[in-house]
Amino acid sequence: MRLRLVCLLLLPFTLMAQTTVTENVILITMDGLRWQELFGGAVDSMIANEALTHDRDRMTESYLVETAEARRRRLMPFFWDTLAPQGMVFGNRWKDNKVDCRNPYWFSYPGYNEILTGRADPAINSNDKEWNPNVTVLEWLNQQEALTGRVAAFGSWDVFDYIVNERRSGIPVNSGFDLAEGNDLTERERFLNKLQEQAPRLWGSVRPDMFTHNFLLETLRKDHPRVAFISYGETDDFAHDGSYNRYLDAAHATDAMWRDLWTFLQTDPQYAGKTTLVITTDHGRGDSPMEKWKGHGDGAPGSDAIWLAVIGPDTPNHGEVTTNQQLHQDQIARTLARLLGYDYPGPGGGEVGEVVPGVMESGRR
Repeated sequence: MRLRLVCLLLLPFTLMAQTTVTENVILITMDGLRWQELFGGAVDSMIANEALTHDRDRMTESYLVETAEARRRRLMPFFWDTLAPQGMVFGNRWKDNKVDCRNPYWFSYPGYNEILTGRADPAINSNDKEWNPNVTVLEWLNQQEALTGRVAAFGSWDVFDYIVNERRSGIPVNSGFDLAEGNDLTERERFLNKLQEQAPRLWGSVRPDMFTHNFLLETLRKDHPRVAFISYGETDDFAHDGSYNRYLDAAHATDAMWRDLWTFLQTDPQYAGKTTLVITTDHGRGDSPMEKWKGHGDGAPGSDAIWLAVIGPDTPNHGEVTTNQQLHQDQIARTLARLLGYDYPGPGGGEVGEVVPGVMESGRR
């Protein structure tokens, strides 16, 4: 009896009393989408800039209306009309609600490492294909008995194999130009494989988001993972190309894919009413002078400004949060785990960001 008590006392505080309705979490990132467009829609001065925007008449007709609230709904109608009212959205700096990166670099690998580990690591300072030495929250959750083999990751950028460390973590990562693999491929997966091989490559390391999205959807249908991560990449790459019109169209198309995902989640018994979406970005972009929008990093002031949304059965339906508040990117990992009833200790047991306050309402059903 005494030995049993000692063993119980020595157990790490990883699994908490399950008080949440959430049984599944999908972490979604839209690479490099600025908070300015998320909360204010298309910027008229950027559409008017001939160097940044082609097809300006269509852009004006499609995205420019009178108010910021109307513009953001034109750009991302599903997010603002359906998702946001069912959760909380943080990061509108015009209303003194801020979300920032803690890492000092403000580009992709450091940002994704911070999102996924709950800690900014100064040693992660490039986008090189190097195996992440840090254990991510995805890998840690995959080590929990109830979730082993129930975690999957998808990304349009081909570095996610390394960020998630597929080799060590054992988590299947479909990223870049990876094809669906296995002996039980569905007809849709075989078609996606063929289509991806036939599609033109717009960038050397990033595939079109339509493939990433549909590989995720088919895995959700077939395997029903309880934790999934997906990163959409076109917004960042079109911005690097200096194409504001394609950046806007990519954001609009991603919003439509989220509608597709949400519709599936509401009709599948595994996910309906039991799934939380955590949506964010890895970094912001520059904004002054206007051409700085093409890039990001510590040479583009404002690139550390990001945003965050949490939508699910445990989250109050406050919509856009307009109170004066400061959040950070390193809070996402622990929040994700807590939604599933776990207390994530972080890589190596060191300090990690705290759970985002207010996103889990006690007793909400």
